Amino acid sequence: MRASFAIAPVLIVLVLPAPTRAVQSASVNSDASVLAAFDQRVKAYADLRDKVDHGQAALKETRDPAKIAAAQDVLAARIRTARAGAKPGDIFSPDIQRMFHRLLQPELKGKKGAETKAAIKDEAPGAMTLKVNTRYPEKAPLSTVPPNVLASLPKLPEGLEYRFVSTHLILLDGRANLIVDFIPNAIA
Repeated sequence: MRASFAIAPVLIVLVLPAPTRAVQSASVNSDASVLAAFDQRVKAYADLRDKVDHGQAALKETRDPAKIAAAQDVLAARIRTARAGAKPGDIFSPDIQRMFHRLLQPELKGKKGAETKAAIKDEAPGAMTLKVNTRYPEKAPLSTVPPNVLASLPKLPEGLEYRFVSTHLILLDGRANLIVDFIPNAIA
């Protein structure tokens, strides 16, 4: 009879983890699907930008700010035309917004998180009206995104950058100086 008591707990321990693995697997598959969709939207934007940047906006190497701004304006105008119906959430869908909040959370907790938030808020420009397809304000500073935050977020195609404006995370096209999309209140 003792043997049956010793075996029953072992069977329970062996049986209980199986549903946990199934739930974890479903969560991982869901996360992978959300990330794949985000990656697809970001790459589609980058492809569109490259398609409309077919020469005229291409900039010869220069340090002249006026020439750089003029080339950015031409490219931004082409992108705006191609994305005339763009709106918030086109790239940062509600699913990816929830995931980004979850990915950012560990980086913003505790003493290290307080330092990360302070670094973001120290360099991030203050409140400004964010709109998709608008130029990033010329005189506004560009925040540095701490390396630990960048490491927690999906990689972006060349020319696209994550930046913070106040507590909002924006997707910035550095080549066109254009706000592509944003997540309101990504950090608290």
